[in-house]
Amino acid sequence: MVRAQQRHTEAGKRADQRATRVLWGGMLAGGLIAVGIVLAPGFRTPAEETVAPVEVTPVETSRPAAAPAVEELRVQVIRKYPHATDAFTQGLIWYQGVMYESTGQYGQSSLRKVRLEDGKVLAQRKLESSFFGEGLARVDDRLIQLTWRSGLAFVSDLTNLEKRATLSYSGEGWGLCYDGTALVMSDGSSMLEFRDPDSMELLGEMSVLKNGHPVRKLNELECVGSDIYANVWQRAELLRIDRKSGHVTATIDASGLLSRVEARRADVLNGIAYRPESKTFLLTGKLWPHVFEVELVPR
Repeated sequence: MVRAQQRHTEAGKRADQRATRVLWGGMLAGGLIAVGIVLAPGFRTPAEETVAPVEVTPVETSRPAAAPAVEELRVQVIRKYPHATDAFTQGLIWYQGVMYESTGQYGQSSLRKVRLEDGKVLAQRKLESSFFGEGLARVDDRLIQLTWRSGLAFVSDLTNLEKRATLSYSGEGWGLCYDGTALVMSDGSSMLEFRDPDSMELLGEMSVLKNGHPVRKLNELECVGSDIYANVWQRAELLRIDRKSGHVTATIDASGLLSRVEARRADVLNGIAYRPESKTFLLTGKLWPHVFEVELVPR
């Protein structure tokens, strides 16, 4: 059985091999967004119905943008809910009063629809034993679930979880979220990939920097407005990342959520979902007995 500690050792090496930055800009939701990315080989302008037209211009090399000050935050627990201890959580979503969850491990991976209040699994579709489930994102009435090393993403119906389609991509799949225009995907390195939500075609990449240095082991993702929240694998820490620049603007201490006894029976933190109605986050982890509803406060 593959455990979390066996799975993500090579992805971080790829980040330092990527170079040649360009600015990718366009009018998105009525505002100008400029993102520093590395163009993928064979880059093409995305279809208008999925990504707004973009204009590519060279990066100004005379003066790199200064790294912003990094805010230090911590989580403050508001309440906790039951969570299935057989769920090796890889991705988490909250939408219209329901929690959706992707679980991993070969032979145990699944896509779940869960009632938060009591942890009851309302619907479940198990993946074939050859697939290791990973990150999860919602695009309209579809759920898109990554797999670790299979290079496949499964598109499922939001209501009944039935599989609609299978999409392919290159590289490892870790975390996934949807920013309203493109899918944002992690692979365990310091890079975030932007992919077409209809085809999974790679549109570009962005390096994530903290105080000017790459941050590796980016895992579970949650898109919230102009920010991307990322779980750092094997650490009880979340990052808030500026979607435009890739700079880390806040580190969030999420330690101490489990008791010592609970922590011995569980695995690492891995599950972030945002509740817009309360402006709070849901956090859980692999084999955790609880889902914690938290707010972010100064450390």
